Amino acid sequence: MQLGAAHWVFLSGIIVIIAVMIARKNVVIPAIVATFCTALAYDGSPVRGLQAVFNASLVAATELFNIFLIIALVTALLGALRGIGADRRMIAPFRRVMRNGHSSFWVIAGITYVISLFFWPTPAVPLIGAVLLPAAIAAGLPPISAGVAIAIAGQGMALSSDYVLQVAPGLSAKAAGVGTPEVADRAMVLSIITGVVALVLGYLMTRGEMRTPDVALLARWEAGADTTPERPRRRLLSPRRVAAATKEVIEKDASQAPAGDAMTQAALDGGSGSGPGGTGDDGPAGSAPDESHVLKSKVYAIVVPVVLAGLLGYMLLGKFTGLVPEVTGSDAAALVGGTAVLLLVAAALSRDRMHALESCGEHVVDGLVFAMKAMGVVIPIAGFFFLGNADFAGRIMALGEDAKAPGFLFDLTAKIEGAIPHSGVIVGLALLLVGIITGLDGSGFSGLPLTGSLAGTLGPASGIDPALLAAIGQMGCIWSGGGVLIAWSSLLAVAGFARVSALDLVRRSFVPVMAGLIVSTLAGIAIF
Repeated sequence: MQLGAAHWVFLSGIIVIIAVMIARKNVVIPAIVATFCTALAYDGSPVRGLQAVFNASLVAATELFNIFLIIALVTALLGALRGIGADRRMIAPFRRVMRNGHSSFWVIAGITYVISLFFWPTPAVPLIGAVLLPAAIAAGLPPISAGVAIAIAGQGMALSSDYVLQVAPGLSAKAAGVGTPEVADRAMVLSIITGVVALVLGYLMTRGEMRTPDVALLARWEAGADTTPERPRRRLLSPRRVAAATKEVIEKDASQAPAGDAMTQAALDGGSGSGPGGTGDDGPAGSAPDESHVLKSKVYAIVVPVVLAGLLGYMLLGKFTGLVPEVTGSDAAALVGGTAVLLLVAAALSRDRMHALESCGEHVVDGLVFAMKAMGVVIPIAGFFFLGNADFAGRIMALGEDAKAPGFLFDLTAKIEGAIPHSGVIVGLALLLVGIITGLDGSGFSGLPLTGSLAGTLGPASGIDPALLAAIGQMGCIWSGGGVLIAWSSLLAVAGFARVSALDLVRRSFVPVMAGLIVSTLAGIAIF
């Protein structure tokens, strides 16, 4: 197989993008330039190169729009729940089981994991930080231990599998040329293994720091953010005090700012409402509690978790039994999205009645804005890596329906096939390392097109299931860039609410997470 100039330009683009990621810089410009240069080297026409820059993003946006839409709809639902105060009520009862630091560690980890599976860690972190974290501190849980539990369970364990929304598996599967359900199933197993190992090690490393429950611990924790002398309080801190100390940190996380800032502002307003003065459980600021509003928040705090749990149970029944039809891939995303829309409409009607038409539309717009801000950077990056796939290269470079499209990445890998080790362990660990490196830019999703493409080409050459390799690469990308192994990611939000140094949180999480990733990779190769 003869490699042309375009192949070497494409390879150079990959190397440059990885180098820029290591330097902790945004890779959008390198991806765009690499797309233009690759098309120019292949066709020799600057006009075709300019068209390829646009077509690459268009193709990527077309292929990934269903992912953007599900993010937007779920975010819109959370906004509606926040408006009636149901978001905080959904997790408030769990504070009763936080009897000591040991139980608090596992309760926070478990609740963070469940919420993050359905809503992603973006809303889970402020929600846990505002409601459960003060209770955990008073129960004797050290703040650094709380940060470890939240980061591992949310940013790592839940987000790396993304089993409900299937955004990450969809990106990986699309680039690898395999089915989303296959990647999702393997990623779920790997994420559980990684998370359990990391949580156990993290707990063992911090259990000696657990303290006897005492509300004075809460006062000293508060004093770390507020230096104004005052008597220790004999009650839990209000969400307002917790959120105020970390608002500046949350705002620095640009990729998750819309949901994070909205949740923080809700806490600052003294309730779960989205407007000035709050519209939480106590109604407008300074007014008496509205009994009907309190009733609505209680109803939706029960209905929404029950419906979502029932939805998950239905999908699991279809997957493991023959009682109901199996729902996978885009059908599963459509089911979740449709359910979210109906819950959104119901919540908007309950709260706003005659104004529900406007408020529901505002929630959807807010969700779309958040989806584009959180995931929009992936489009030009994915467009470049789609250019390396023969299934998309023809459309990107406008070669025509009859023209044979090149497969740059496949050709490069096939050229060095003889040098690829046939050991599944070496190939798996190599994909894991690539995923960790691509996550160094602070975005756990931007590297998925690369790891997915490598999995699709290295899998057949090494005799390893491409879906498994894609899942391994996904683990590296998200556990690194998703907010556990690097301090310039959404880990800032966790550190802010826990009131600990982000660097200290990374150091405390590094050994448990790396041990979990290595164990899960080896286990995945042995299992699948």
